[in-house]
Amino acid sequence: MARITLFLLALLPFITRAQALPSIDDKTKNLKKYEGYLNFYWDENSGKIWLEIDKLDSAILYINSLPAGLGSNDIGLDRGLLGDNRVVRFNRTGRKLLMTQPNYDYRALSSDKAERRAVEQSFAQSVLWGFTIEAESNGRVLVDATDFLMRDAMKVASRIRGMRQGNYTLDKTRSAIYLPQSKNFPQNTELETTLTFVNNDGEAGNFVQQVTPSSEAITLRLHHSFVQLPDNNYQARVFDPRSSFISMSYFDYSTPVTEPIDKYFIIRHRLQKKDPSAAKSEAVKPIIYYLDNGTPEPIRSALLEGAQWWNQAFEAAGYINAFQVKILPEEADPMDVRYNMINWVHRSTRGWSYGYSVSDPRTGEIIKGNVTLGSLRVRQDYLIASGLLSPYENGIPADNKMLKMALNRLKQLSAHEIGHTLGLMHNYAASVVNRSSVMDYPPPAATLDANGNIDLSQAYADGIGEWDKLSITWGYQDFPNGTDEKAALNKLLTDADKKGMQFISDRDARAPGGLHPTAHLWDNGSNAIDELKHVMKVREKALSRFGENNIRPGTPMAFLEDALVPIYLFHRYQVEATVKLVGGMDYRYALRGDGQTVTKALSRQEQLSALQAVLTTIEPSALILPERIIKLIPPRPSGYGSSRELFRKRGGMAFDALSPAETAADLPLSFLFNSDRLNRLSGNIAQTNTLALPEVLDLVIGATWKAPRRKGTEGLIQQQTEQLLLTYLLSSGINDNNSFATRSVLSQSLSSLKSYIESKRKTSTDSLYNGHLLLALERMKTPADAKPTLHAIAPPGAPIGCEE
Repeated sequence: MARITLFLLALLPFITRAQALPSIDDKTKNLKKYEGYLNFYWDENSGKIWLEIDKLDSAILYINSLPAGLGSNDIGLDRGLLGDNRVVRFNRTGRKLLMTQPNYDYRALSSDKAERRAVEQSFAQSVLWGFTIEAESNGRVLVDATDFLMRDAMKVASRIRGMRQGNYTLDKTRSAIYLPQSKNFPQNTELETTLTFVNNDGEAGNFVQQVTPSSEAITLRLHHSFVQLPDNNYQARVFDPRSSFISMSYFDYSTPVTEPIDKYFIIRHRLQKKDPSAAKSEAVKPIIYYLDNGTPEPIRSALLEGAQWWNQAFEAAGYINAFQVKILPEEADPMDVRYNMINWVHRSTRGWSYGYSVSDPRTGEIIKGNVTLGSLRVRQDYLIASGLLSPYENGIPADNKMLKMALNRLKQLSAHEIGHTLGLMHNYAASVVNRSSVMDYPPPAATLDANGNIDLSQAYADGIGEWDKLSITWGYQDFPNGTDEKAALNKLLTDADKKGMQFISDRDARAPGGLHPTAHLWDNGSNAIDELKHVMKVREKALSRFGENNIRPGTPMAFLEDALVPIYLFHRYQVEATVKLVGGMDYRYALRGDGQTVTKALSRQEQLSALQAVLTTIEPSALILPERIIKLIPPRPSGYGSSRELFRKRGGMAFDALSPAETAADLPLSFLFNSDRLNRLSGNIAQTNTLALPEVLDLVIGATWKAPRRKGTEGLIQQQTEQLLLTYLLSSGINDNNSFATRSVLSQSLSSLKSYIESKRKTSTDSLYNGHLLLALERMKTPADAKPTLHAIAPPGAPIGCEE
């Protein structure tokens, strides 16, 4: 016993020291203090950040972001990129402080504590970090946050590895706290680090090599924000799939069994009228967006103007000057969550622009809108306009129509991406109703004037659309007391449908096998077929004038190919829009009892007209490039690299006259032979007044293999297209995604085609044509070797604008 007593007495000083933590004042007396939402302290000697937590067990919003990015569109780690926004709580257990993310996907909105606890304990939470408490004072604790801040919170390394660009890992010896952008404010704490990732083995990928001074090390900056959550006065609005608003959802397990357990609400900014009873009123707090002060003129003015269009929509919703746009003050930090930002971001290649938001995961209230606009987009629009107009006879003309068109596109782009941060989805059916929404993807609307010349004066809409006004009114209108809000909101949408307004979004429009007749990316006009015919006329006119005047004096002649690509493929999106009518069906996001169209099959004649229009685009006369253009394009000069923006070449450095035609023929065939479309068409066989797969295949084969023989280059293009078609026939015939009915029709079609080819082999005396026929028969023996390109050979069209 004596020995035990002596042993405990010996340990007593250590036990006392372990229990009695120093005060925060003592621990930080030689450190620089930054007071604010969560006080933090800078230790210059050790390079550490100490974080004071005085909000134990309270909900806090935590956000990651990248204030300094990689510059590669393909990898996507852009300047201004926002990461996850999560609600967290700091929970103490002894000297351990856990930063825990509650699970708001599963809730019990009940006053019964036991009921709420049952749901909380049924689903996992996530402990994001564990800190050791080093000091405390009056319920406040101090932790060393350095390791927490210096981690790869944006998963940079795994993203680079996932793109096969190198085996990079974080090197803490080359990383540090970035003090200039570590700041504190009453409602938010902003902390920033410089992080360096090193390549452990092998060579870095091309995407990384293009944008780093030394690919052995990638140095970025990562930002952490701790933000006070909004109060509980926000009024959530129930989601309606007809409204075009983005939704957030969760399961409420306190819901009566007779009601749906999954709850859907829209995301939106908080906006209230000073006088809800007034038809027009100022807002209690207007929505203010800030444009990146690094944006140059004339781009700055264009982006400001386009952004300000949204005030037209808020005026229509009954607000006065409720949406404002300003230049970011020089002293402001764009990563500060208090600023809704429009960022002007540079990359090594052109790419997407996008708009996204930081929102309260509990309610859907938008706290920060964040727009990223890629700076090279405007140059691509300028190139397209130059290709259409052939303007450089004497250098840049005084009336620079190319710049006007490109700036008008930027106005639309600015409005579009801000729309996402206001809570709106894409509306790809808007172009058919007088450009009723900036949330569509618009190609330049080129027209032919009375003299047959290309006119770009109305290439893009000027101002907000009618659907946008309707959407903002539906989402943001502040109704007077006593209003039946549900009925009022429903009336807005049913009245819009009666006026012919449509809303169809991404999943329906983006799918290669999509079937909606009006929902397409990058299309124009009220009728896809008529617009395709018009676009082909514009393309024909542009190609007829194409030549030296499409590049500036003193430019390498090889650069004519850069200008040629978007003009030769000018019809690519309208072709896709028209193909979708084949096997298509009209529908709405209808609710029971709302009177909207549920489904309506397209008539046989409409589908047939669409197919015939598409087939004209793969005729040799439409695909051939004039010899005079081919002669103008030499190999790339020394010092200039090639790029994926150009056509594939099979003749080494020389321009390949057949490759553009192969690309242009492959695009519509790939859409036409999409498994979803083929299966719908084979399902039409037993129906009347519709187009079925056997007839479609007969028409396609009749327009190619069985068409009159062409001579010269047109003949080579014709044979090339026929081999492409055979690739899709063979591949589709053994594709397990196709139904048995589809494959049986394809088998019969291939058998008939084989018999036709064999009969032609017996009578033809043309050695080139006979070789073509023989090649086809040989390929038919091994259908598994037929590999459709699925656009792999096409220079990129998208991304040429924007994404959610």
